[in-house]
Amino acid sequence: MANGQHRDRIWLGNYGERVAAAWLRSQGCTLLAKNYRSPRRGEVDIIARDHKLLLFVEVKTRRVGSKIRGLDAVGKDKQALIERGANSWLKRLGTRELPWRFDVIEVTVEDGVKPIINHVKDAF
Repeated sequence: MANGQHRDRIWLGNYGERVAAAWLRSQGCTLLAKNYRSPRRGEVDIIARDHKLLLFVEVKTRRVGSKIRGLDAVGKDKQALIERGANSWLKRLGTRELPWRFDVIEVTVEDGVKPIINHVKDAF
């Protein structure tokens, strides 16, 4: 991949995460962490609280017309990374008694148009 394309993908992913975080806040969620990385190679894009429910959120950003849906890009390997990150977070809290779930937020962008957000609850 050319260097310019790589930078564009990084920018797009960061933009999607900012959009998703703002959207979660607008829905009454409290953001607890962004881009959480655990010591055991786990990662979660956004950790949020919706009242008493913990959300471990993977954000997938795509441009309009993309051939692959964001949710479809969250395969077993990616799910394992997110699960390791979630387990690390729960260990830090010292409890697994809290209700929690894994969500995917798909952000679809098009130049000059407000992003489209699809929140897939309990995605895996």
